[in-house]
Amino acid sequence: MPDVKRRAWLQLAGAGLFGAGTKSWAQTIEMPFENGERPLVAYPEKRRLIRLTSRPPLLETPMAVFDEGLITPNDAFYVRYHLANLPFDSIDPATFRLQVKGAVAEPLSLGLNELRGMGTVDLVAVSQCSGNGRGFFKPRVAGGQAGNGLMGNARWTGVPLTTVLARAGVQPSAVQVRFDGLDGPVMDGTPDFAKALMLDHARDGDVLLAWAMNGADLPFLNGYPLRLVVPGCFGTYWVKHLNEITVLDKPLDNFWMTNAYRIPDNDCNCITPGAAPARTKPIGRFKVRSFITSVSDGAQVRANASVVLRGIAFDGGSGIRQVQLSANGGSMWTDAKLGQDLGRYSFRGWEAPTTLAAGPHTLQVRAVSNAGEMQPVEQPWNPAGYLRNVIESTTVNAA
Repeated sequence: MPDVKRRAWLQLAGAGLFGAGTKSWAQTIEMPFENGERPLVAYPEKRRLIRLTSRPPLLETPMAVFDEGLITPNDAFYVRYHLANLPFDSIDPATFRLQVKGAVAEPLSLGLNELRGMGTVDLVAVSQCSGNGRGFFKPRVAGGQAGNGLMGNARWTGVPLTTVLARAGVQPSAVQVRFDGLDGPVMDGTPDFAKALMLDHARDGDVLLAWAMNGADLPFLNGYPLRLVVPGCFGTYWVKHLNEITVLDKPLDNFWMTNAYRIPDNDCNCITPGAAPARTKPIGRFKVRSFITSVSDGAQVRANASVVLRGIAFDGGSGIRQVQLSANGGSMWTDAKLGQDLGRYSFRGWEAPTTLAAGPHTLQVRAVSNAGEMQPVEQPWNPAGYLRNVIESTTVNAA
């Protein structure tokens, strides 16, 4: 790892995560909901992103980035942490070790070169925060008030988790696999962040231990030197700075599995505001989503001329079957043309030529997954503000 990158980490640590630059408040952006003004801040290895919180850093990708291409650039990829004690100066790639232990025949201690020697694969997959779009929920809910930019699509390079587990030799009693990273709590009593996957999921061949994204080392704020990639599932499972894997013979019973990141356990994963769910379950896979990226809300377009609208769609791993566009608020829908297929976990691009008469128009886009899931007209409500996937609207004026 070049010394210049290590110096950038230390600069970030010295800044106390409150700016990482003297011009952090020079630019702001207004998010499309109440109390939506946010600063645009540049951290090391990152262009200016929307800062939601500073300690720990929570950085959102501006929606315009998603019109640059299907792959989200590393310097524009969103950032999410749970704990503020980040390992800025404690990671030396030459001495870094991943420990694999628990209900295994042979505990392992693996360096990065050893992991690379076990077989390298590439997989394009979307990472999305569970609270992506939380700021739009009505009634409002607690938590980071994010727009729709807590997501990104990258080409991840790593070794399949199942390969590492096979090397360790999973014992017959195993039921789950626990993952821990080097970030930690600042205050005593704060539960350390750890997540778990069911054993069958952990060994499905798609879950990766990734050391690179988009052909380069992971940026520090995206989990350097190693992170878990759980395609199709929300980012809460994508543990960063991964240094410990423990095979468990009983389900993990910690705050982050039994209290946090849970949704109502019913068909809509929803409740009436003010009510309490009868039962809950851990959040899991994405619901199908789609966005218009070529125009922003309030934009002006040419009237009575063909305008090619474009955007992205994705789901939790079945892939996208169909995308439809409406230029009149959902009264009529036309099929869009699907773009390049980078895999069932990736963004799928789409485009649709449209001619708009002079005046205001409400553009809407909806997607259907290969599993038959379609976006809802109204957003089901839940108290954590998770799982937003309503049909999005963009208002433009043709002149």
